[in-house]
Amino acid sequence: MSSSSQPNAQGDDGLEAAVEQAIAACGGDMRSAIRALIVANDYLESEVCELMKAVSHAYARGRFHSYSG
Repeated sequence: MSSSSQPNAQGDDGLEAAVEQAIAACGGDMRSAIRALIVANDYLESEVCELMKAVSHAYARGRFHSYSG
């Protein structure tokens, strides 16, 4: 492994393991791994938008009440 792919001193071993796992899942092709992660991120962003809309509508209809501490 190159020094740039080694975990840094801040202890992000979990992140590095996830990077290695994503690359391995794409047969070692980094471009495919990046493409897959972008597609997954786009999907998750669209899910968040849909959930935010659902919560906003429910809040407007009085189904959710704000926390008053």
